[in-house]
Amino acid sequence: MPYPLENALFQWEEGIRALRGIEDMRERRQADRVVAAIQDELRRRIGPTFAAAELAELYGRGTDWCLQVAMDAASGLSTDSRSLADAAFWLYLRGATDFAGGRQLLV
Repeated sequence: MPYPLENALFQWEEGIRALRGIEDMRERRQADRVVAAIQDELRRRIGPTFAAAELAELYGRGTDWCLQVAMDAASGLSTDSRSLADAAFWLYLRGATDFAGGRQLLV
């Protein structure tokens, strides 16, 4: 059964809010490094051309790999790695063929 896009969007939006809420500059640089590393791994796992539902399906299969990427990118990070993974998925979603401006397009 596919992972519901609406559920994923809710979690991803929470993640991007958490990322934007980081005020400490050092912590924010580390968080940005983690998000970029997770986005690189997303590019390897799903590719540059994908639909929003495909990204949600990848998310639904589990994000434990994101935690390892986070540890490799910035050990000692005080920000929750799950939130950063959600933020990375939200940011990567902007490249979906059927998603723009925070809403799904009908194609």
